[in-house]
Amino acid sequence: MHEVLHPSSWKAARGYANGVAAEGRMVFTGGMVGWTGDCEFETDDFVGQVEQALRNIVAVLAEAGARPEHLVRLTWYVTDKAEYLSNLKGLGAVYKDVIGRHYPAMALVQVVALVEDRAKVEIEATAVVPKEA
Repeated sequence: MHEVLHPSSWKAARGYANGVAAEGRMVFTGGMVGWTGDCEFETDDFVGQVEQALRNIVAVLAEAGARPEHLVRLTWYVTDKAEYLSNLKGLGAVYKDVIGRHYPAMALVQVVALVEDRAKVEIEATAVVPKEA
């Protein structure tokens, strides 16, 4: 299991955790973009690419016996911060659909470009599978 770290005097975090402490087997993904397992993009829609990237993360986690609730950190790289901010409602819906109501520590960074030209988002994940899982 993991412990969410949140100083009691801080305003509540919404959609992420400020910190997470965990013990167990660590699982790391590479940067997942919004393409299929065949390395093909099915959409240029930002929310659609995020959904596919999250599904890719879940698929890689499953290979290690991990589930979305084992995520302790996500780092998002986006090519357009304004596109991210203007799609928060849709992003929240696909996040909950794929990951559930589990919110690890997260960071979001705007970058000039990603290696895959059609990619609008790339997400790295870290999970910790408890020893008893």
